[in-house]
Amino acid sequence: MPEENSCNLRKIRRIADYQFGAETGKRLFPNNVTIVLSKTTGKIRHVYVDGELLATLKPTDGFFSLTIEGAKRLVGHAKPRRQWVQVQKEAEAFVEKASDVFAKHVVDADPDIRPLEEVIVLNMRNEVIAVGRAVLSGPEMRDYMRGVAVKVRKGRLEKAKKEK
Repeated sequence: MPEENSCNLRKIRRIADYQFGAETGKRLFPNNVTIVLSKTTGKIRHVYVDGELLATLKPTDGFFSLTIEGAKRLVGHAKPRRQWVQVQKEAEAFVEKASDVFAKHVVDADPDIRPLEEVIVLNMRNEVIAVGRAVLSGPEMRDYMRGVAVKVRKGRLEKAKKEK
């Protein structure tokens, strides 16, 4: 069983390196991760550290969907950062409650972002406020003044809102 865990750890690190940049796999997924497998297929589904969900491996495309906690780990460790979108202060309150990011509110974005990729939304202080899926490319996000740039999946205040 330990051999299977180390094999799965290598696998998730390789996927993270491909998706988010070289050496991010080790930073995102330390040795003490808990990997949860699907009960029906036996494939990797969720990755936890200290009981906190970091990412879910999507069966449709084989890439990770990050949680806010996983995004924080990536932003804190990845140099240079990848897959990020920075929004105006005026939009922060809406985005952190899981509202979509509109192109007119994008201050800057990773120029390598392609539509449908996983992205991390940052405020002007470079704090993670949401995670989601890109609708536009990075350059389009910066240049366009209309339309949705990021479909937000989870905002950092969304959890707090539901617990009230």
